[in-house]
Amino acid sequence: MGKTPRKRKFEVMENETISDCLDRMAKEGYMPSRRMEEPIFQETVKNGHKEVHPIGKKIVFEGKLIEK
Repeated sequence: MGKTPRKRKFEVMENETISDCLDRMAKEGYMPSRRMEEPIFQETVKNGHKEVHPIGKKIVFEGKLIEK
């Protein structure tokens, strides 16, 4: 069997809430240690000029393995 990594990243999926993601982390034996948010942008070309618009954000939790 492989060794379980001590740290792991968990992304909040499109169809789940932050609470669901934290529950998923706990089921896999991890507790959150850090929360990171990254903006998601979309580029559009209007009249020959590139325009960048924020369309959402991606939330990622870093989890530490719970020691037993």
